[in-house]
Amino acid sequence: MLDAKQINALLPQTQCTRCGFPDCEGYAQAIARGEAGINQCPPGGAEGVRRLSQLTGLPELPLSEEHGQEGPRTLAVIDEAWCIGCTLCIKACPVDAIIGTNKHMHTVIEDQCTGCELCIPVCPVDCISLEPVDTTAPQATGWAAWPQSLADQARQRYAFHQIRVARAKTEHDTRLQAKAEHKLAHLPEESRLTDPEQLDKKRAVIEAALARARARRQAG
Repeated sequence: MLDAKQINALLPQTQCTRCGFPDCEGYAQAIARGEAGINQCPPGGAEGVRRLSQLTGLPELPLSEEHGQEGPRTLAVIDEAWCIGCTLCIKACPVDAIIGTNKHMHTVIEDQCTGCELCIPVCPVDCISLEPVDTTAPQATGWAAWPQSLADQARQRYAFHQIRVARAKTEHDTRLQAKAEHKLAHLPEESRLTDPEQLDKKRAVIEAALARARARRQAG
């Protein structure tokens, strides 16, 4: 079996999902398992296919038209006059390259943006566009426009993003559990119900929800 880590090291780490997988690592694992072709990464372009071919021994193929075209490096630009501060683009960004808070204008950190495009479809007011980083002609594309140093930085930021998201979910789940346990312990005072039978039913519902939450944590 091919080494997924070695394959992932040759991918541009834009985390754009255009390959058909959730991230670059998922695509690398699919290639290693023989479940995906080496020509499904538009950001890597023809040079990316060549690199993967040399590593895997698989034949070098033209870039898959189904997955997109090779192009110049782009970055997301937010029209600040139209931004409503919904935070949806912040949540969509796989490398935490967008900063801002709820109901306040958001801004893209240019040197961290991978041009993945994932922030564009989630914007409810269409205030995000992609602009080429290099406006000279002819424009560099693929790996010529996105050097290995940027790919390495993007991989690190994506790893941190995953840790941050997982930590935030754990903290959120912990708060909800604490709230449920408090309500369970003080059900007569916390509930508007007064009938003992109805209180018992409510208690059973909360206990079942807590049991499911514990089971999910143990399974994870």
